[in-house]
Amino acid sequence: MKRTIPFSRYFIPAAVFSLILIVLGIVGYFAIGFNLGVDFQAGLIQEIQFASTAFRLTYNGPGNASISLSRNALEIVISGAGVEEQTHSFTFASYPSQGDLVRGLRGVEGISVSEAASSTIQSVWLIQSAQSSPRLEADRPFTIHYLPPNAAPVRIEDVRASLLPLGSVSVQVLGAPEERRFMIRMEDSELSDSRGVPAEKIIAALENSFGKGEVSVLRSDYVGSRFSKNLTDQVGVLVVLTLLLILAYASIRFKPQYAMGAVIGITHDAIIIVAFVVWSRMEFNTSTIAAILTTLGYSINNTIVIFDRIREHLNNRRKEDLKIVINNSIKETLARSVNMALVVGFVLASLIFFGGETTRYFAIALFIGNLAGFYSSLLVASPLWYDLKPQERRD
Repeated sequence: MKRTIPFSRYFIPAAVFSLILIVLGIVGYFAIGFNLGVDFQAGLIQEIQFASTAFRLTYNGPGNASISLSRNALEIVISGAGVEEQTHSFTFASYPSQGDLVRGLRGVEGISVSEAASSTIQSVWLIQSAQSSPRLEADRPFTIHYLPPNAAPVRIEDVRASLLPLGSVSVQVLGAPEERRFMIRMEDSELSDSRGVPAEKIIAALENSFGKGEVSVLRSDYVGSRFSKNLTDQVGVLVVLTLLLILAYASIRFKPQYAMGAVIGITHDAIIIVAFVVWSRMEFNTSTIAAILTTLGYSINNTIVIFDRIREHLNNRRKEDLKIVINNSIKETLARSVNMALVVGFVLASLIFFGGETTRYFAIALFIGNLAGFYSSLLVASPLWYDLKPQERRD
């Protein structure tokens, strides 16, 4: 006869331990709060790319001239009062090199071009900066950058070091390393207080380290204080909505007492992550939200497997004591639960120790969630289901 592991013996100690963690999390949240990242603060978000200057353009002619650059062509549109609108399109198939393109641009009346790079670079390497208006002016040159496919990657550590004198800053790598694209988030003086940093100073700090004209701004957005507050509020709504959807799903697949046990169990996991983030003073950002939501999905999957086995045993062994049913169900799924927790844990440990800084904090939060989900599916959700069962079936 197979030996039964008395998991039910640990239900009360587990409940006490979980209650302590939950109380610590709630106290920490109201006492010291989150260490909010720039995702939830008013400030500046810039997407930049390290690319050298190819050439600069000015316009000193009738009307207004604007420029647009796509993957396949560069266009100059001249319009204005008393001026017949003209569109000058220079496709890269017809103008394959910068030299060809510059000669074509100089053929447009009022356009002046100053080359800063070799005429032999390919037109498809060109990049338009969003740092200034696409409208061409006579006294303010518009810069076009270029990035060859064999450009050496820029280290994120060097980018952070160049911005260090400006204060708190968040830098994230975008795309492949050879694309040299980064997302920079920083508090801005126009949106918060006098300690903020104007957008121009960010570019100046980068150019001071990497060279004048070596930074192209692809996107620049400002997040106001009202929007950041709304974003913070939406996080809570998102988590609650996720829990309600899981409650509905578990109620349809099983019964309400199963669903309540599962949802309370995964809510326990989310609070454990929150407690860790609060007391460790780890930055609370969108990666933390992703870790919480991922944990909810992971934990409910493990819990449903155990509940499915409990339901199967209840149908086949109607007279057996409920605690024995729970013990046997957990035992039969224990190998699967352990293996899953170990595999996920090994992957997350690799990200923590060998991954970049942009994924490290996400991996840490998810690692805590992995432990909490493994623990709660065994010793939290099942006891809750037992307590929610009708009294006559428990006796």
